[in-house]
Amino acid sequence: MEGHWDLPGLSVVSEGVLLISKRCSLQNYYLPARCAPSLLGAEGYFDAVMASPELPEPRFIEVGYVDDQQFVRFDSARASPRMEPRAAWVERMDREEPGCWERNTRRNKANAKGSRAGLRILRGYFNQSEGGVHTLQRLFGCEVSPELTFKRGFFQFAYDGQDYLALDTETSTWTAAVPQALNTKRNWEADRSIAERDKAYLEQECVMWVRKYLEMGKETLQRADPPYTRVTRHTASNGEVTLRCRAQDFYPADISLTWLRDGEEQLQDMEFIETRPAGDGTFQKWASVAVTSGQEEKFTCRVQHEGLPEPLTLKWGHPPHSKRPEGGLGGGGRGVIIAGVVIWRKKNSGGQGWEGVLREQAPWRSWLPLPHSLSFCPQVLSFPSKGLSAGP
Repeated sequence: MEGHWDLPGLSVVSEGVLLISKRCSLQNYYLPARCAPSLLGAEGYFDAVMASPELPEPRFIEVGYVDDQQFVRFDSARASPRMEPRAAWVERMDREEPGCWERNTRRNKANAKGSRAGLRILRGYFNQSEGGVHTLQRLFGCEVSPELTFKRGFFQFAYDGQDYLALDTETSTWTAAVPQALNTKRNWEADRSIAERDKAYLEQECVMWVRKYLEMGKETLQRADPPYTRVTRHTASNGEVTLRCRAQDFYPADISLTWLRDGEEQLQDMEFIETRPAGDGTFQKWASVAVTSGQEEKFTCRVQHEGLPEPLTLKWGHPPHSKRPEGGLGGGGRGVIIAGVVIWRKKNSGGQGWEGVLREQAPWRSWLPLPHSLSFCPQVLSFPSKGLSAGP
């Protein structure tokens, strides 16, 4: 995101994945390694609707995340679409509050209809034909302070991978990112209850749910798995030597990998990948540095992670640090949720099928804490009843 659309602690990477930092605000980084630890939180929902010639009707998906972990999911393409628990700790919700899952299933079915209607309206605004692949995304969320009080909220829409509209929570008005969004802005600002409802959700209910989720899923969410780390050496065809510092099997995702030469940081000369999910609830990352052959011993990799009692210092040719876990999640860390509904930023599908686009664009993390509970059943915001049209 750029300009007005940069949100503290949130960035969009090449795969189209929305990343929300759980420690502090860095505009363009997923891992705030230089930030002091603090307990933040968020409850997050990701909504995605895509129209494609391959599909009989636009497919709507919602995925909820708590502290990097998926905990609920809805997919309109299933034979019998319903809001489903995706984590063991959330399955008891229906016992605590009967009808919870059914209510959220009905709400998501309504959201699917609303977002499909929005997709049709936006195609008209942008003078697009019925064919082709089009996406509508919605993201709303909140961030809390270390004291678990509301800090900021955000509510955004994107269309075909481009920012479209965002809520200014201070003024309860909508900011249009493109001229076509002025239609929706005028419509929604004519009814102030839309912005006021969304703002109230972000500042109150969103913040309220995290604490409940952190308590419910504390054995999974409040843990710290240390990284399995090692250094490897690679020689390119031109003879250039690279040392790569690898970390994997760690949780939570925040980690710092720094190369040093004779004790001095080599930040300008480092290359790295953003932290990535491993698919098993843990994460992985690497950082590399080019070296002169024969000078490898001058270089060390420093690894910092909250699962480690102290930072690790690694060298090439030395055995890896930490044993790879035998399975299970273990540990005890900190939690966050982003409250929200997203409709993901669309990456050029390059001729891929629908499933390929979904895999590349699916979000995988979100967070946030709450003070007290109104209702045990998570409430998902409905699509605005006025849709995206310009009329009354």
